[in-house]
Amino acid sequence: MTSETLELEALTDEQLLDELKRLARRERVATADLLRCLIEVDTRRLYLREGCASLFTYCTQVLYLAEGAAYNRIETARAARRFPILLERIADGSLTLTSARLLAPHLTPENCGSLLEAARHKGKRDIELLIATLIPQPRVRTVLRKAPIAQVVGSVATATTSTSITPPRAIERPPLLESAHSTGESTHDLPAPPRSEHVQGFSNPKARYEAKPVSASDYRLRVTISADTHEKLCRARDLLRHTIPDGDLATILDRALSLLLADVEKRRWGAAIRPRQSADQEGHTRHVPSAVKREVWRRDEGRCAFVSGTRRCTETAFLEFHHVVPYADGGAATVRNIELRCRAHNQYEAVLVFGDGSDGAREERLAW
Repeated sequence: MTSETLELEALTDEQLLDELKRLARRERVATADLLRCLIEVDTRRLYLREGCASLFTYCTQVLYLAEGAAYNRIETARAARRFPILLERIADGSLTLTSARLLAPHLTPENCGSLLEAARHKGKRDIELLIATLIPQPRVRTVLRKAPIAQVVGSVATATTSTSITPPRAIERPPLLESAHSTGESTHDLPAPPRSEHVQGFSNPKARYEAKPVSASDYRLRVTISADTHEKLCRARDLLRHTIPDGDLATILDRALSLLLADVEKRRWGAAIRPRQSADQEGHTRHVPSAVKREVWRRDEGRCAFVSGTRRCTETAFLEFHHVVPYADGGAATVRNIELRCRAHNQYEAVLVFGDGSDGAREERLAW
């Protein structure tokens, strides 16, 4: 009797509960099997040949797992590589994925058995208490400080705050900058920094920014900045009053980023309004001329050009200029022979061509 072959409405209460328990057991076993596959894929780095620069990208963009689900499974799989007993506990239901992920950083060969036994059928809060008990942290130092002073920029005022600009020295701790959404108004509150941020699906207590969409075309930006950065921002706002009378911080940031991008793009891939004719386009050289960089960057649309089947890598960070025909094999630095690669795929293809000394690498090179 399965839910696929029998309408659930036709089941008795007892049958329905039995079916639900059976499906839960099957899900736990399937999860353990999924983790085993992730361990092997991660060990062989097979996500690279599928056009993904990381296992996380593969899980979210190919397997279509939610970011949080992918994070839990990847961290648990990597812990289970060292402690296979985690897979057994997940399969029999005595340990959840979340519990395994929380315990993973604290597991050692000495405490693994006792720690997993103490965590049997425990919830998240109980696991956190267990970790705090076994691995106590130092007490938090008592701190008494003056609360930060909120600022209101422009013509918007609240019932408790007047329209004024507090000098940067009046704030005793780095404020939090929050950009306004597209309502025609410009409100920039500067509350205290958050305790932690979640960026790209990963819980990262050291992260200092968060950008969340508030409409189809606008994002709310929360970022912790230093006092020096805040002073620079105030100076820029004051200097731009002639062109930005309301001192809108979102407009100031946009102009600052435009200038930054123009400078970085010029240095990174030779962007220029009136590019000069490159003098080093002839001859066999490892150096990639600026003219080639510009054309390659435009052609590859500023992202990794590694393709596996019908899938192209989506990475736009840590990009490098890659010789399709290696320089050591006579490959020239031309537009036809140069492509963009993320660092992971650049290294991956280097192993395919030159090998890493292992039989597996040589076999994979032949297959490729």
